[in-house]
Amino acid sequence: MQVGDTYNYRYLFTQRDVQVFAEVTGDDNPLHLDPDYAAQTPFKRPIMHGMLSASVFARVFGRNFGGSGGVHLTQMLEFVRPMYPDQEYEARFECKAIDTKRHTAEITCSVIDPTTNKTTLRGTGTVFHKEMFGGKQE
Repeated sequence: MQVGDTYNYRYLFTQRDVQVFAEVTGDDNPLHLDPDYAAQTPFKRPIMHGMLSASVFARVFGRNFGGSGGVHLTQMLEFVRPMYPDQEYEARFECKAIDTKRHTAEITCSVIDPTTNKTTLRGTGTVFHKEMFGGKQE
């Protein structure tokens, strides 16, 4: 990986994924699970948990962008717009900086709603990968 490299990843989470996330985390806020409750809010329907929607960062950092084996060290997140289950999104990643001595990279990400082209989530993370960022490459 080099500074300026990019990676795009399309994904969606189903309402069942939201239910499982709620069960695993204990976050059973009705805004995520109850359509009647959500209909009475400004969102009008259930929204995904913010951390579920952002979990794509860990998946991509650990498997796709920079190679398998990356370790997610830090993450700054900004939840810009609600994200909904059963709707596809596109995460757009870019390598902004590499520290070869620490074997880390700073990577930004924006999640875009392809139907509106609006950003729903954005953030910057630091990834450690011994072999990719200044270490022995195979």
